[in-house]
Amino acid sequence: MTQTPPRLCSVAQIRIGPAQPLAIIAGPCTLESLEMGIEVGKHCKAVCDSLDLPYIFKASFDKANRSSISSKRGNGIEQGLEHFAAIKQELGIPTTTDIHAPEQADAIAAVVDLIQIPAFLCRQTDLVVASAQAAKAHGRGLNIKKGQFLSPGEMVGPVRKATEAGCDNLMLTERGTFFGYHRLVNDFIGIADMMELDCTSFTALGPPPVCFDVTHSTQLPGSGEQTGGRPDRAEHLAKAATAIGVHALFVECHPNPKEAWSDGATQLDFDAFEQVIAQAAAIAKKSIGQ
Repeated sequence: MTQTPPRLCSVAQIRIGPAQPLAIIAGPCTLESLEMGIEVGKHCKAVCDSLDLPYIFKASFDKANRSSISSKRGNGIEQGLEHFAAIKQELGIPTTTDIHAPEQADAIAAVVDLIQIPAFLCRQTDLVVASAQAAKAHGRGLNIKKGQFLSPGEMVGPVRKATEAGCDNLMLTERGTFFGYHRLVNDFIGIADMMELDCTSFTALGPPPVCFDVTHSTQLPGSGEQTGGRPDRAEHLAKAATAIGVHALFVECHPNPKEAWSDGATQLDFDAFEQVIAQAAAIAKKSIGQ
């Protein structure tokens, strides 16, 4: 494969990529309220600050992909973006959230620093193009999560779409691959391959940085009225992903996961979050010689 210069993804003042500190993207699955978002953001920021790790707050204003029609989805884009702006101002941190439709792109990019394309939607051309164009216009980053149904190498398709739409400031996220029913697996050889994704046919830049989604990788999808999970395995996955050199970790965190509006079976409580990030930080700092 042709050698190309390392590519970084810029999210406000944070640089994600080779030779950079391990970035942490963390927060509640759903932005249930402004007060809860600030509470979680403060905790995650304090943990990351104590470990000298850059931190990006995440949450969703709408969970469009739910197991049940009666499940809580969030407070909607208008109130959600108001809350993101308030959290950003209150805590002085970059933010990220999901996008679900092309017409949301400009409004999201006007507020948050990193637009996230959900895994199930990573092949939706209109969504990728609109997100890439909005990210470019507002100086934001774009995070494309790998579909549970795709091989790592197939992520060259979404990267090409985003690049041809004008956005080079992007990253990819691994969140597990379907392995039969009710099970996700993480292919660490495949993750390493995605970190070396060959994009030379359409750009002079190297492969995008890769983030590892710790908590969604512990899901047991479709295993009932609500998605199940194995959050007790989060620390093992985080350590393994950090050891192979991923550039960021994505972790959902909640004050009381059992009461969360969504992903209660996989989100980490505050103590577990701190433990997982501390262990990953020790591995990351050793691997880059800090």
